[in-house]
Amino acid sequence: MKRIAIAEGLEFSQIIYGMWRLTGDADRSAANVRAKIDACLSQGITTFDQADVYGNYESEALFGTALKADPSLRDRIEIATKCGIKLIGDKTPARRVKHYDTSPAHITASAEQSLDNMGIERLDLLMIHRPDPLMDHEATGAALDALVAAGKVRTVGVSNFKPHDFTLLQSAMTNSIVTNQIELSVLANDAFTNGDLAFLQERGLPVMAWSPLAGGRLFDTQNAALARKLELVGSLAGADVSAAAVAWLLAHPARILPVLGTNNLARIGAISKALDLAIDRETWFEIYELSRGCEVA
Repeated sequence: MKRIAIAEGLEFSQIIYGMWRLTGDADRSAANVRAKIDACLSQGITTFDQADVYGNYESEALFGTALKADPSLRDRIEIATKCGIKLIGDKTPARRVKHYDTSPAHITASAEQSLDNMGIERLDLLMIHRPDPLMDHEATGAALDALVAAGKVRTVGVSNFKPHDFTLLQSAMTNSIVTNQIELSVLANDAFTNGDLAFLQERGLPVMAWSPLAGGRLFDTQNAALARKLELVGSLAGADVSAAAVAWLLAHPARILPVLGTNNLARIGAISKALDLAIDRETWFEIYELSRGCEVA
């Protein structure tokens, strides 16, 4: 598994295991969580992606059951998480509306809660989950810098930010923002042409791609031709449609890190099949054309 430099002394595995579905498994035992971690580690997948709100605020703690059962795991993995969204639901009965909160109080409390949930002392990466229309960039930036200075967070990133959101927050920070996690897949490919990817490439920053399999939409009827092409490409290396879709992202020079999530151990074990596929330029554009529904100009 290729390693991607995130910051000085910190590397992530090129493929990241996303844990947004972790609590959706009927078996929520620490042993089953550990089995998923081991299935990742056996392929060289060492980076795990979380968020405070995943699983209705329960995913981090579930992940933590395995980490607390074997503290030595912490030295073998990298942990990223996100904060800034406030959900409404049974755990927050007094909250009237789902909203964003990038205030220093919330960011600090969320980071500390994440550390407690997972039983760790430092987050390798803390990201602001969504752009906040009410963000006070000076206050938010200072809070993130303070978490780094306190040793609770190693690096800082953002998620779903546009370039102007990114530069606004960076302007108020001493520490560098090291990545942006954006939606990116064969079907969600606007970032290739709208400047989002170019902005990060220009700065030499790796890109974390959420929903790299388009949330299952690859198998919708209207995408049948695209799925057939991906199936053909995958079959050349004994892989499937999913592996081909991920390999298509990995073929791009922007250092894309797909964040893949599944609870099926067999599927977890096959994640790295994407690395066996080499997609040449014309094949890449054939897939791109099918995803767009027209040839390039």
